[in-house]
Amino acid sequence: MSNYKDGMRDDEIRIIGAQSRKPQVEVFSSRVDEPNPSELPKREYSSFQMDMPNHPKPVKKKWYLWLALLAILLIIGLILLLHFRTAKEDPYNGVFEPREEVTVQPVKQEKKLLGHEADSLSSYTERIDTVINDVGLAIFIPYNATPELWVGRPPEKDPNIILSVQAADIRADNKEILGAFVDKGTPLAWGQSKSGYCAIINGKMTIGTSENTPFFEQATETGGYFFRQFSLVNKGALVENELKNKSVRKALCSRYGQIFVAVTASDESYHDFSQALVDLGVEDAISLVGSKYAFGWWIDRDGVNTSFADGWHKYKKENYLMWRM
Repeated sequence: MSNYKDGMRDDEIRIIGAQSRKPQVEVFSSRVDEPNPSELPKREYSSFQMDMPNHPKPVKKKWYLWLALLAILLIIGLILLLHFRTAKEDPYNGVFEPREEVTVQPVKQEKKLLGHEADSLSSYTERIDTVINDVGLAIFIPYNATPELWVGRPPEKDPNIILSVQAADIRADNKEILGAFVDKGTPLAWGQSKSGYCAIINGKMTIGTSENTPFFEQATETGGYFFRQFSLVNKGALVENELKNKSVRKALCSRYGQIFVAVTASDESYHDFSQALVDLGVEDAISLVGSKYAFGWWIDRDGVNTSFADGWHKYKKENYLMWRM
């Protein structure tokens, strides 16, 4: 038994390691009967090693982000649902004063002709005064008469002519007819500066808009009539014109197959005049020589002859559209 504390001699060394929680002790002696520690194989000795806790890598918890997004979407959906399900407030739909349920039947627009139903035995002109878009119009409807053209001074005393208006314009340079013109099959002018036209073939009148039309040749071949003027309405649509001045306007119109002449009560632009004709239901219209000096007349049912113009500017090639019984 050793007399030294803890059983160690003076020539012994105690080394305490930290390989485990329980301290380990190795003793080396320098005694002769014991091997020299310097001759012993070298061994690795470690100092204390602290036990580090084995923490796992933190997991990125994204599930709460998806949950928040889902909650937002649910709130938005609920707001939209309440918005569309909430009826608009109706001030006339109360408990004590409910709104009357009215069934609206679609109104079928009738193609009603202007004027009255004419007597098939009488030839005369009916005048109708109306206002369209603040534009005063006088509408002249001839009954039981055949249209034709006339060149030169008109036979104003002829009681068989129930309506007469100036047709094509006169050129300012040579005083000839402005635009293509056929009189009883004879061409008198060939100009095409105006797109509107009126053709009378075998007593039937056609009004239209076209720069090239076969009606000129047909009038020539059949002894008919043809003249050109500014187009105002084409197939129910307004036709714009470059002329912006105002004057008394006249137009030859076709509405549901009914032919008539419209004259403004005061000076109007072509645009306002054309718009009034469109709103009246006119399908096709061309201008006639206007101004308060454009001569013409009409005979009513009682045989009264009334003139259009305040004066008369006479030209050799002035021409007229007439309805003769």
